[in-house]
Amino acid sequence: MSTPRQHVTASGGSGAAPGPHAGSPHDPVPLWNIANILTVGRIALVPVFLVLLFVGDGHDTVWRLAATGVFAIAAITDRIDGQLARKHGLVTDFGKLADPIADKALIGAALVGLSLLGDLSWWVTGIIAARELGITALRFAVLRHAVIPASRGGKLKTLVQTLAIGVYLLPLPDSVAPVAIGLMILAVALTVVTGLDYVVQAIRLRTGVRRSETVRAEDGPADDVAAQDTPDDGRTVGEDAR
Repeated sequence: MSTPRQHVTASGGSGAAPGPHAGSPHDPVPLWNIANILTVGRIALVPVFLVLLFVGDGHDTVWRLAATGVFAIAAITDRIDGQLARKHGLVTDFGKLADPIADKALIGAALVGLSLLGDLSWWVTGIIAARELGITALRFAVLRHAVIPASRGGKLKTLVQTLAIGVYLLPLPDSVAPVAIGLMILAVALTVVTGLDYVVQAIRLRTGVRRSETVRAEDGPADDVAAQDTPDDGRTVGEDAR
């Protein structure tokens, strides 16, 4: 009598219970799991944050603190949903795409809001927004080949952006301005560097797909069938993915 095999979970551990494999056509993970619900909830908080930010002239201390609080809650859910997805095997392709999109929506709304209020230079918002929109478009462009999840560098970039924006949002004295400016400069630098890294990943992915298609076309149907039976563990580009 055969014994059940252990399966490797999405977080890398093994256990007796079958762990979901992200991107598998037989993925048993439900779409509306707690991690994805938190991600969607983060997107829903974006308009709430903007309304609070623009109450009055946008510089009232009470409303500014309220907007900062909503921004902080939304940012915290980014940390929580990723941990839940990896720990409990709730990784889905939807989560891999929706999570960075939720991050971009929150960060982008905050940057545009601060620029409209005159608290942040538009060139900062322009550079970050161009990078985020470009990478999002790149993700969708390569979606039919594989999913490019958020890398560790991308997560660090998001963290620094969040901290910098948080300092700008808080009604702090002018003496703190150098700290806010320094954090924002670091955020812009990380934004550009990680953006270039994603472009390199996408190029490598497309090159690998083209080579694979060429080899299969040359080798014939037999090798094509064998390739279909072989798990493709390299379809997900990046580390620490959700």
